[in-house]
Amino acid sequence: MSIFGNILSKIFHPNAAKAAPRVLRPPPRCRAKSRPSPHDPCSGPAAAAPAQTSVDVGPVLEAMAAMKDDHGGNYKTSIVDLLKLLDLDSSLTARKELAEELGVNAGEPGSAEQNIALHRAVMDKLAENGGIVPDDMRN
Repeated sequence: MSIFGNILSKIFHPNAAKAAPRVLRPPPRCRAKSRPSPHDPCSGPAAAAPAQTSVDVGPVLEAMAAMKDDHGGNYKTSIVDLLKLLDLDSSLTARKELAEELGVNAGEPGSAEQNIALHRAVMDKLAENGGIVPDDMRN
């Protein structure tokens, strides 16, 4: 999984590792019908687009920070502290990979300029994926 994929998973599904595994059933086979039914999973607006879940990123990260001894450091503005809060690799190598993945080309790798741009890019990408990102985390 990509680094951003791991970030997304940790924030959107923070209890996934603790939850019991679920058995997912394949979707029903949809066939052309003369009359669509509102209760039919193969017709109507629900079939047209998958449901997107909104996640309020601020409270999720605050809850995670409350469980840490250092209260998450400065995760609201620091990519390094954000990655540490999520128990992800915050090394220069990982941040270089994340920058490449998100197309961030600001500053030298590991510089304050790049780290700020990376944090902003992560927050923007979370918002694109249904995250509600507080203004104080968007720099």
